[in-house]
Amino acid sequence: MTSHAVIQRWHEIVAAKDPSKLHDWLAEDCCFWSPVIHTPQQGRAITMFYLSAAFGVLGPKLRYVREWVGPSDAVLEFETQVDDVIVNGVDMIHWNEAGLVTEFKVMIRPLKAIGVVQEKMATMLAQSRELSGVG
Repeated sequence: MTSHAVIQRWHEIVAAKDPSKLHDWLAEDCCFWSPVIHTPQQGRAITMFYLSAAFGVLGPKLRYVREWVGPSDAVLEFETQVDDVIVNGVDMIHWNEAGLVTEFKVMIRPLKAIGVVQEKMATMLAQSRELSGVG
């Protein structure tokens, strides 16, 4: 799988709004870095859990505006709106030789956006935990 194929697959998953497709895209030992949690979240299941919640919070108006892709890393700049707050951020993605994502890091700005995203994600994650028993 080429580097662009890894990112193309991400765009397909986002467009489909189907987090179940993340399973075959993420390595078992994937590490997720949240913009508001200070420790890395280790493993495919927890990464899927966070990305699935992010689809619900950021996804409805999410659009990628720029991307930089290297042999095993990419940075994708996005914009979206949550309530009345414009959110700008980047997804930093690293993958292994098999084309499986081993690290997914999200950074968000401005400070007001971090606050609203944190609040909405906490609600979404709490609801998902009740339903799935994850976390």
